[in-house]
Amino acid sequence: MKKFLTGILLAVLVLALAACGSKDDKDGNASGSDGEVKVIKVGASNVPHAEILEKAKPLLKEKGYDLQIEPYQDYVLPNQDLESGDLDANYFQHIPYMETQIADHGYDFTNAGSIHIEPIGVYSKKYKSLDELPDGATILISNSVADHGRVLAMLEAEGLIKLKDDVDKTKAEVKDIVDNPKNIKFDANYEAALLPQMYESEEGDAVLINSNYAIDAGINPMEDSIALEESDSPYVNIIAVNTGDEDKPGIKALVEVLTSKEIQDFILEEWKGSVVPVTK
Repeated sequence: MKKFLTGILLAVLVLALAACGSKDDKDGNASGSDGEVKVIKVGASNVPHAEILEKAKPLLKEKGYDLQIEPYQDYVLPNQDLESGDLDANYFQHIPYMETQIADHGYDFTNAGSIHIEPIGVYSKKYKSLDELPDGATILISNSVADHGRVLAMLEAEGLIKLKDDVDKTKAEVKDIVDNPKNIKFDANYEAALLPQMYESEEGDAVLINSNYAIDAGINPMEDSIALEESDSPYVNIIAVNTGDEDKPGIKALVEVLTSKEIQDFILEEWKGSVVPVTK
C-alpha cells in the first residue's frame, strides 16, 4: 500500500511540475520549461494585417518566437480580447480609433509601434470621378464615428466640402461641414465590413471603403477607386498592447520585424500603394 501511495504522489508531482513548465511567463507569452519565450499571440484583421504577420513568422522564428495569429472579422472583439489577456497584442486599428476606444471603454492600451497606412478610398459604379457626383448625391460611410473625421478630411482635401477652420479633423463630424456646394448627403448606417457589398450592389452614389475591406473583397484601391486618401495620412495602423507590455522582449521583436526592410518591401510589392509601410 505504501508503494502504491508513493507512486500516486510521484505521478501527481510530475504532472504539477509539467503544468508549471507550460504556464505563461511574466512576459505575457507562453514559455517552455527552460523559460525561453515561445509564443506571441496577435489578433489581426484578415487583410492585410494577418497576411503581413504570416510573412513575419519566419523572421520571428529566427529570433526564437513562435507567432500565433488570431484572425478577426470585426473591430470590437480584438480590443476586448487584448484587455482580457487572451491576446499579447492586436494589429488591426489606427491611432484615432484606438484613442476613441480608450475613451469609450476605459482600455489601458499603448501603441507599441506604427506599421502601415491603408488609404481610404471613394468608390462608385455610377461615376468615374468626384466631379461627376450630382447635386444631392448620397455617399455611404462607416458607422464607426472614429472614421468620420478621416472621411470628411479626405473629401475636404478633394474640394468636395469645407470643414470648420478650428475643428480637429480627426474628430470632425458631418455637423462640422460649413460648405457643401453639391449638397452631399452622408449615410452612416453601415458596418465597415459591409461597405464593399454596398458598392458592388450599387447602393448610393458613392461608397467610402477602408482599404483592408476593399482588398479582402477583391477590390483594388489603386485601380477601382475614384479618389484615394494621400499616403501621409495620420491614420497609421499600429501594434496595440496593454500598457506596460510595450517593453517586453517579444513585443519589441514583433515591432522590429514588422518595420524591417524585408517586411516593408513585401508590403510595397504585394499591394503596390494600396497599403503603405511606415518608414522610420
